[in-house]
Amino acid sequence: MESSVLIGRGADADSPQQWLLARYGNRHGLIAGATGTGKTVTLQSLCEGFSDLGVPVFAADIKGDLSGLSMAGNAAPKLVERAAHVGLTNYAPTVYPVVFWDVFGAQGHPLRGTVSDLGPLLLARLLGLSEVQEAVLQLVFKYCDDQGLLLLDLKDLKAALNHVAENAKTLGPDYGLISKASIGAIQRGLVALEADGAESFFGEPALDLDDLMRQDMTGRGVINILAADLLYQKPALYSTFLLWLLSELFERLPEAGDLDRPKLVFFFDEAHLLFADAPKALVQKVEQVVRLIRSKGVGVYFVTQNPLDLPDNVLGQLGNRVQHALRAFTPRDQKAVKAAAETFRPNPKLDVTEVIQQLGVGEALVSCLGDGGVPGIVERTLIRPPRSRIGAISADERKLVRGRSPVGAKYDTAVDRESAYEKLNARATAAAEASAAPPADTASAGSGWWDQGSAQPPAAPADKRPAAARPSNRESVLEAAAKSVVRSVGSQVGREVGRQLLRGLLGSLAGGSRRR
Repeated sequence: MESSVLIGRGADADSPQQWLLARYGNRHGLIAGATGTGKTVTLQSLCEGFSDLGVPVFAADIKGDLSGLSMAGNAAPKLVERAAHVGLTNYAPTVYPVVFWDVFGAQGHPLRGTVSDLGPLLLARLLGLSEVQEAVLQLVFKYCDDQGLLLLDLKDLKAALNHVAENAKTLGPDYGLISKASIGAIQRGLVALEADGAESFFGEPALDLDDLMRQDMTGRGVINILAADLLYQKPALYSTFLLWLLSELFERLPEAGDLDRPKLVFFFDEAHLLFADAPKALVQKVEQVVRLIRSKGVGVYFVTQNPLDLPDNVLGQLGNRVQHALRAFTPRDQKAVKAAAETFRPNPKLDVTEVIQQLGVGEALVSCLGDGGVPGIVERTLIRPPRSRIGAISADERKLVRGRSPVGAKYDTAVDRESAYEKLNARATAAAEASAAPPADTASAGSGWWDQGSAQPPAAPADKRPAAARPSNRESVLEAAAKSVVRSVGSQVGREVGRQLLRGLLGSLAGGSRRR
């Protein structure tokens, strides 16, 4: 068989094997089914198959079960029997190259991105902002871009919001109306985001996409596992983060066209969270990414319970499908069963609507793209067993795997370089110091002796005659005393007494002059 991933085989010995052709691995896929029907084991087997082909994998691990990929399986008799039946040759317990990641940095290398990388659209979704508030957030991003202010972490964004709010009137002519109420709503959203622990996601060193697309020394693709047991409890953060990662892949990877195998396969578990209460603009962005990222050599596989959890425009892009059992207990469930059955290429030997409800654990209806990209006829299939351990590993085993990771030294230590927070604080400090400084000496603005920088005025020439004689000291003292009395007395009577006193003093001075 050409380069491909074995999915399984029907229950009959003469039934055909089901393969996922590597050259169509970037045509995306769906793994669906009710809880407990075997979706996680199917996901684990596909991760192994792509890794064996040298294709790197990124998978979100909701329950911790995918961590078993880093340890060898135990070759239980039932697994050996299943492997022989489906035609999995040379079945043996195998350890796969695994790198653990964790947004919170607890169970894997910290996985970070910057505020600027996330952008206003995804950040608005994460904060639950209205359209008006999102528009204000876009203005803040635009202002920071214009001013060369890097938005790396949440403290940068908070500093930028404070600065814009304080200068809203000044910025209005260039950036439009900036509502302080909207700024306040964004700030409240950031407080809630910090309370959820999302602050650890924003910062540097940011994820280098090349570190997700590695191979080990034997040529197998590295399986990147995102520890999402805690992240999953924050649905908005979980879905926004994975969508951001897809968007980064779409924007940064070059066009690749049709390849022999994908550059990366991305498994999005609990995919319904991506579309729950999502605004129209966000759904359109997801549809665009799913439709176009194929040309970048990336395959996206959605894992969910019900196919109806995905919009029709997204569901129509998924060429490779593995449908585990669905239970038709409610009208919505019955509708989901019917919808899932109608998406497969019919098989005259199967009543797909009935079979979906009869599938056992580890069984699925499988249809993958064949030659020419044509969907294959749906077949009831026993899924191949994984070579690695089924189930979660211990904390000590996880620590051991993390310790030998090739990227630990790069990501385990955070970096905080100069960005918007530091620059805006420096501006505020400089402005405060300028306002506290004494006013400049305006007496120096003119012409004359002070223009020469002299500390004292020049001495008068020796032949210059003295100024006219000043009044006698006695006269000056008496006049000053009289004026002081007038200024200090506020009432009408006081002012009258002051005037009488002034006349008496002036009369005394006049009489003295006549006597002289």
